[in-house]
Order: sequence, then C-alpha cells, then structure tokens
Amino acid sequence: MTEPSTLAKDIKWNEQGLIPAIAQDWQTGEVLMLAWMSRDALQLTISEGRAIYWSRSRQALWRKGEESGHVQRLKELRIDCDADTVLMKVEQIGGIACHTGRRGCFYRQLKDGVWHVTDDIIKQPDDIYGKKS
Repeated sequence: MTEPSTLAKDIKWNEQGLIPAIAQDWQTGEVLMLAWMSRDALQLTISEGRAIYWSRSRQALWRKGEESGHVQRLKELRIDCDADTVLMKVEQIGGIACHTGRRGCFYRQLKDGVWHVTDDIIKQPDDIYGKKS
C-alpha cells in the first residue's frame, strides 16, 4: 500500500514497525484505549475515517468494531512531540470501547496500593461477541 511520504518521514516507528495509538473521546477528552498501529493501519485509518489497529496477538489488521459494532469514527489525528505516539480523537459508536464491555479500558485505579474497579460494565462481553466455547 502506498502511503503519503510524510507518514514514513515524520513518524518514528518502533522496531516492529508499530506505533502506539491512543483513542480519546473527541468531545469529552476521556482516554478510551491504547492499541498499536502499523503503517497500513494508520493509512487505512486516514483513508476510511475510522480506527484501524494492528493486533499483535493475531498479527493482523483489526478494524475497531468489526465484531462488536463499536466503531471509532476518526475526528482528528495528531502525533506527539517525539513523533512516536498517535492520538486519535474519535466518536465512539455505541459508547463502549473496551472488550470487557466498559466505556474505556482504563477502569482500574490504584488506591492505597490496591487496584479498584471504577467503571461498571455497560454490556456483558458474551452479549457483544457471543459465547465462545
């Protein structure tokens, strides 16, 4: 896939050819999740206007919401000062970004040396993805 020259030139990809990508709610600023992008994932995200990541476990492109319907529509794309992290401001369709059925992935907070769950499950994962045997 051909990519704009600025992507190859401006972004500092890691040794695996990936860059961390933060998804943030475009209206509230809430950080929803962090995933990884390859060059192809970033280019497809730009061209399709939706978040597309690289699944390190499956070694394949992953269109956010392809199974769950919880698509992330791209509103704005930024890179940080070191050009080694992507920030996507997104519209989170369905209000669920995490595979656990919560709004976002950062639902555990450290208090007094113990992790506490701060966010409730909106929808059970089995109801989103179906039961897997």
